[in-house]
Amino acid sequence: MMRILAGDIGGTRTRLCIAECAGTDCHSRHKQEFLSRSYTGLVPILDEFLRRAPDIDAVCLGIAGPVRETAAGQRVTVTNLPWTIESRELAKTFGFNRVRLINDFQAVGYGIEALSEDDFVSLQSGEPVVHAPCATIGAGTGLGQGLLIWQQDHYEAIATEGGHADFGPADDLQIELVRYLHRTAGHASYEKLLSGPGLVRLYIFLREQGVAPETAALAAAIATGDPAAAITRAALAGQDDLANHALELFMRIYGAQAGNLALSAGALGGVYIAGGIAPRIINRLSDGRFMQAFCNKGNMSHLAAAIPVRVILNPDVGLMGATAAGVRMVQ
Repeated sequence: MMRILAGDIGGTRTRLCIAECAGTDCHSRHKQEFLSRSYTGLVPILDEFLRRAPDIDAVCLGIAGPVRETAAGQRVTVTNLPWTIESRELAKTFGFNRVRLINDFQAVGYGIEALSEDDFVSLQSGEPVVHAPCATIGAGTGLGQGLLIWQQDHYEAIATEGGHADFGPADDLQIELVRYLHRTAGHASYEKLLSGPGLVRLYIFLREQGVAPETAALAAAIATGDPAAAITRAALAGQDDLANHALELFMRIYGAQAGNLALSAGALGGVYIAGGIAPRIINRLSDGRFMQAFCNKGNMSHLAAAIPVRVILNPDVGLMGATAAGVRMVQ
């Protein structure tokens, strides 16, 4: 029996678990969630989490940021947090023998094979090609993207930072959106739109465009709470035209970029929609508009229509993937 410390570390939440594994059969024995911005870094969180922890055989942490290999080990500057995480520091501080840092969407990729059918909602059944490349994309605090390539007997997950690629507008309104982003944010990337903060940007942009008036109730909710959550709630409840327009624009851009990723990766094995936002808006994702934008690819629309698209509902997929990667460190 081996013990794996796995982590899913993002700009909003840090989730940790200790799993006991016999071969690839793993069961979580201790799991805890922390608000990332309440801490100065990962070390204080681990110190709190590991107070009564058993001996650890391997540590694998999925982190929202690019992993850099250096002479001193692995190093990650977290994209949406003022944290830097170093494998050597963690090993020295806590006495870990094996530490691996991976991108959070590598962890998602590794976790997909551990999921059951109940963990997915299908948006498009398509015509999957066995062992063909797959892709993952997910909006949350930021926008993650990854690739899956078949290697011998499993999919190997490859990290990307494709969420920071330049945004490509699809109509006149989105052309104005590019101008707005350049004026207010300095760069028009997909992450600046397909994320919690991105939804808020879309709302403000549409308000400035006069698409619909802002209601006093939603303005108050935005001012006193989580703006993205307030906009989402109002849109899903059908209570606010401006919020509804913002979420619809979000969905169209999300579907278009998922389709871009599918074609760029040759993801004939499927595209998996992950991240914290998708399960909350699953009814909107399933109403056809997301897939219409996904498949609207000109001469390649027929190819996009053949690609399976599934939403991941299980919030533990990153932890499951980091655990699976940790097991391979020991075997």
